[in-house]
Order: sequence, then structure tokens, then C-alpha cells
Amino acid sequence: MHTVTPTDIPTILKTMRSAWPVGDESVSELARCLSPCRFPKRHRLVEEGRAYGKAYFIERGMTRSYWFVDGEEITTSFSTEGGIVFSMDELYYNKVSEEYVETIEPVEAFAISIEDLRRLFATRLDLANWGRVIHQNEYRRLHRSHKNRLTLPAKERYEAFKAEFPEVCRRAQLGYIASYLGITQSTLSRIRNSII
Repeated sequence: MHTVTPTDIPTILKTMRSAWPVGDESVSELARCLSPCRFPKRHRLVEEGRAYGKAYFIERGMTRSYWFVDGEEITTSFSTEGGIVFSMDELYYNKVSEEYVETIEPVEAFAISIEDLRRLFATRLDLANWGRVIHQNEYRRLHRSHKNRLTLPAKERYEAFKAEFPEVCRRAQLGYIASYLGITQSTLSRIRNSII
């Protein structure tokens, strides 16, 4: 079996180091814990009520996270190349997931066990700081998203989303984006047509 090295994860490494200066030794130790994997479109990486014991670094492709609310899928976030997806409940609270994460494109990723990720956070300060930074950025994104839903008209919500996540706007289905923004797909379609 091929041992993963830092040269196998260029996109992941670039994104990681853009958030925090993770050292070569930590990157090599992280790489040794990774296993390459591929998933087709619409594959669930995380599922409500289950513990998978894995997190996934995305080298190519895109995922979305969502909840079921009254039988309807509500998209909460998207992850693209260089991102990491996992169940926060499992990683931090040792509980089963409360959300779903699925691929919305074919995905090339590298899996790491939750146990190894916890150990690296506990023993490698630069990786722990990288984890802190990506989570504070995620908290800020969630805070802005919530504020935008409460204060901005639908068109301005979409424009703010498009400015922050142009790749998602280009690649994700309209229904997923509409769900994230809290508007109907027909409303989003009208907004996009009015902007073009």
C-alpha cells in the first residue's frame, strides 16, 4: 500500500498553510496518518446518528453539510478543495453526528481517523493552532450567514454569498445554494437572471 507523503496532498497543504504556518515535521506526521480514498457524487461521508471515526481532507471535489428539518434538507455549509470535513460532535464531544455530509461532485480525499486527528491536535502545537484558526473562521462564517438571513433581502444575501464563495456558486446546484440562503429555488433563479 502506498504511503502518503506531503507531495501527494498539494492542495490540502497549500490551504492548510494559508491558514497557519504548519511545519514540515507536522505535515509529514499528518501525511503518515492519511489514507487516499475516492467517492462518487451523492456519497454520504457523515450521517446523523452514526459515528464513522473518520475525517476527510478534500484534494479534489466538493461536499455539502446539511440537516433534516421537518423532512426537508437544509444546507448548512460547503467544502471544496483543501477543506476538511468531519462530524464536529464526534471529534470534539465523542458523540454521534447530528448532521449529514455528502459529496456533490466526485471527490478525491484523504481519510484520517478521528483518534489520530485528536492525537495530532494534542501533540503538535502548529496543527492545534491550524485547527483553532479554521474553526474560528467557520464560526465567523456561521455568524455572518445567520446575520445575513436576519437582516439582508434575498438578492443581497446571494450577492454576499457569491462574493465569498464564487466556486460554490459556479459548481453547486441551485437548490443547495437556495437552501443555504433560506430562499426558494425559484427566487434564487430570478435573482441570478436579474444579475446576468
